Amino acid sequence: MVVDQSYHKVKKYIYSIFIILICTTLSFANNLNFEKIVFLNNPWGSTFINNNELLITEKSGKIKLVNLISKKISEVSHNLDYIEHGQGGLLDILFKKNFVYISYTENRGDWKTSTSIAKAKFDKKNLNFKNIFQANPPIDSGYHFGSRLAIKDNYLFASAGERGQGMIAQDPTTHPGSIIRINIDGSIPKDNPKFVNKSNWLPEIYQIGIRNPQGLTLSQFDGKIYLSNHGAKGGDWFGEAKKGENYGWKILGWGGRNYSGLPIGPKWKPGFTKAIHYWVPSIATSAISIYKGEEFNEWNGHALITSLKDQSLRKLIFNDLSNVKEDIIFKNKIGRIRDIQVHPKSGKIYFLAGDSLWLMEKN
Repeated sequence: MVVDQSYHKVKKYIYSIFIILICTTLSFANNLNFEKIVFLNNPWGSTFINNNELLITEKSGKIKLVNLISKKISEVSHNLDYIEHGQGGLLDILFKKNFVYISYTENRGDWKTSTSIAKAKFDKKNLNFKNIFQANPPIDSGYHFGSRLAIKDNYLFASAGERGQGMIAQDPTTHPGSIIRINIDGSIPKDNPKFVNKSNWLPEIYQIGIRNPQGLTLSQFDGKIYLSNHGAKGGDWFGEAKKGENYGWKILGWGGRNYSGLPIGPKWKPGFTKAIHYWVPSIATSAISIYKGEEFNEWNGHALITSLKDQSLRKLIFNDLSNVKEDIIFKNKIGRIRDIQVHPKSGKIYFLAGDSLWLMEKN
């Protein structure tokens, strides 16, 4: 009889927690207003160039300038030798101090491609890009290009996926499966791992062991670079970019399995970088932001994680790494979410989701 009472108490407690979580999610969603701003063609990356205009990449190869007030769209011509192949095409874009940086799938000939980065002086009509980085070797694959960009001081950080090649992410003599750090002019920082204690690493590599990192951002609160990463069948994660370290792919599986169902490896083990938060099963993490703004000022310093498969926005409170808290802000509202941007003045949030640019604000 005692066992029965204990069982029912535990069952009632679990049910109560479940109801609280559901109500919390609904309360967030019910207090939000979503507006579709413009239609686009498979948008991938976005960046504010001022308070009223966003520069946006379309995976198929176009760069669009969107005025948020008039909702006018204009196309910006460019000279990139790109190719849309599988998951590749035009990827992330970043505006900083009158320059535009872009990551893209570069056509290297004979169907071999690389995650490459180019830079151009900003112009609303035409962007004349010049490469400042190429991930080598070029690979014949349409998978796992990454790729996001972030600038801290005069350093450009970029994520380069492992192109579906698995253990290549453990080879520091190749770029795929790593976090890249270069100077904003394309030169190599003299304190990169190769010049400190990793003499066999390529000079651009900052961290290795990463599968398909589609989120990368600078926190304005602690000055750290954070990233999100796709696992395989499970094992997505959010973590910090750490100099000279190794996230462990494909020695580690981060809680996921191969698509065949076979195990990959442990979630984590000593000697490898431990992520801040994991998702099993996979939510297909994409772009991230460490929120700073007025519209949702109660979220300041929290991580916002977007997802493709799960079509959700997750919020992580991670100031105490021993007690990371997650809220689902909304789910199944606007489709597969590819990118997130926080308005530099208002703090309202813009998403690239499905075929559109969306605005999220408080009701």
